[in-house]
Amino acid sequence: MAFLQVQFFSETLRQGCSMNVILPERYHRPSEPFVQPYPVLYLLHGASDDHSAWQRNTSIEQYAAEKGIAVIMPSVQYSFYSDMKHGYDYFTYIAEELPQIVKSFFPISERREDTFAIGLSMGGYGAFKLGVSYPQRYAAVASLSGSLDQRTRLEGKALFNNTVFSKQAMLTFGSYEEYVGSDNNIGQLLERRLAEGVTMPSFYQACGTNDHNYEINQSFHEIFHNRINLLYEVESGAGHDWEFWDKYVRRAVDWLPLRK
Repeated sequence: MAFLQVQFFSETLRQGCSMNVILPERYHRPSEPFVQPYPVLYLLHGASDDHSAWQRNTSIEQYAAEKGIAVIMPSVQYSFYSDMKHGYDYFTYIAEELPQIVKSFFPISERREDTFAIGLSMGGYGAFKLGVSYPQRYAAVASLSGSLDQRTRLEGKALFNNTVFSKQAMLTFGSYEEYVGSDNNIGQLLERRLAEGVTMPSFYQACGTNDHNYEINQSFHEIFHNRINLLYEVESGAGHDWEFWDKYVRRAVDWLPLRK
């Protein structure tokens, strides 16, 4: 696999941005046909991380090599992958501009069946948000320990005594009422999509029972498990940490419905 660190300019954000990229090197295997474009996985970081976190803390390059997929790891700061109430339009950037930038740089597929998103914590919210907002673009999306519902934060109830999360949620989403009635509320957005009869991607969800997002994940599963194609895995005693995410990002990559 080739590993690239890419700096570029975003017209949406009007600033320089960074992403790490893993690309297959199939010419190293003469017995295999050189097939392009590559299927692509957008791998989304959590709230306290950046685009380098997956590469530094997991064996994602090994997992991607086994599948022959390109992996795009962008940085979005502490934006919750959203067009912020007080800040930048990070969802427009990640959903609209970034795929076009990536396609202009690298030989990746534009087909729905070759396009996927996986994220952890804040990135799990981002991955599900991409799948629910643009189901015509993604074949499958996965959330690991996902922050799938922001209502608790916007009510001012700090999780694990961290009020920074609540403050950042308010900067991003505005008030509780503004969040609940917006497309940032992915549960409500998914309800609307299902009522419209939209064909949704496949969903993968994983969380540990000692994770502070466990109740949120349980609630999402209870509401939607019989209404969408959703695989949910729970690990007893697991927390919000890289040991869990390295294990389950591999499981999520293995789960992806890659074309043969």
